[in-house]
Amino acid sequence: MDTRIIILEELQNLIFSYPDFPKKGIIFKDLLGILQDPEIFRDLINKMSESFIIKNCEAIASIDARGFIFGSPLAMVTSKPMAVFRKPGKLPGELITAEYELEYGKSSLSIQKDAIKNLDNFAIVDDLLATGGTAKCASSLLKKAGKIVTGLSVVCEIEKLFGGQNLDFPVDSQLKF
Repeated sequence: MDTRIIILEELQNLIFSYPDFPKKGIIFKDLLGILQDPEIFRDLINKMSESFIIKNCEAIASIDARGFIFGSPLAMVTSKPMAVFRKPGKLPGELITAEYELEYGKSSLSIQKDAIKNLDNFAIVDDLLATGGTAKCASSLLKKAGKIVTGLSVVCEIEKLFGGQNLDFPVDSQLKF
């Protein structure tokens, strides 16, 4: 049997759904169960690191907060620097900031200018792709700074929300719901 199929099936079993969180009508996908199986987590990170999006970037840019969980080991495994996109009020220094729409409200992301100043192209990493608003915001911040986005690498994508269609760069999803 193909080991990728086994990993995908095991991954699916470690992702839990919570209806009506954080708001009625939203089904929250909780990927934190993956962290409770170190072997699956390691295999997932190794698989994600093989993506052309990751291989063709100079640095990883992870999205607050669950994107950090996957971006940090990707940066370590690939020996690439990592910058972080944070929610409001979480970063010191000179920032680039933009607002975006969520399925359930508005938010904003910031990135430190100094964290990206000597780097040219980035892979954006997050846990999940839904409508694409967060990834689009992250991309716009990098592009505003004159940077190139090689793509988005996520653990899972909710296809019925068409988030990938809202992005102007490739998406590599390990699982699709």
